[in-house]
Amino acid sequence: MSSGKRIVEIPIEKKIERILAGRNMTVTTAESCTGGLIAATLVNADGISNVFKEGYITYSDEAKHKLLGVKEETLKEYGAVSRETAQQMAEGAARAAGADAAIAVTGIAGPGGGTPEKPVGLVYIGCTFLGKTIVKRCFFSGDRNSIRLNTMREALQILYCRILGERSQEE
Repeated sequence: MSSGKRIVEIPIEKKIERILAGRNMTVTTAESCTGGLIAATLVNADGISNVFKEGYITYSDEAKHKLLGVKEETLKEYGAVSRETAQQMAEGAARAAGADAAIAVTGIAGPGGGTPEKPVGLVYIGCTFLGKTIVKRCFFSGDRNSIRLNTMREALQILYCRILGERSQEE
């Protein structure tokens, strides 16, 4: 016989908020292909203002360079959608915001813009936590919105694992 109690899953953004608040730490975001979706999801959590002070939407190369300090040489040599750019975005966001953690995404959400070397759905997710950065290369299928949503979900999962001290998300 059922006890009638429902198990309620705590949203990942609330888990992130609780852990960071408990450690008196902060987080920031640097987004390109998601256009603010990660930040918007984080602010769904009540109390997030204690740990999330600012985020950056850096859609253009110029914004990545100006706001996050991504090197012009990196953008020219590797492109905006690259492991190197994602790493510099995450590190630059953490530095600019003075945050303990930063999650950064850059990719091709489509439907256009892909090439054989960098197809639609290619995304790099950079995560800096306490000065250490990892970058994960991902491929997502579907339409533009699906790619953006899947990128946001994966980015929050990577951030959550990093602040818990798990490194299983590293590539």
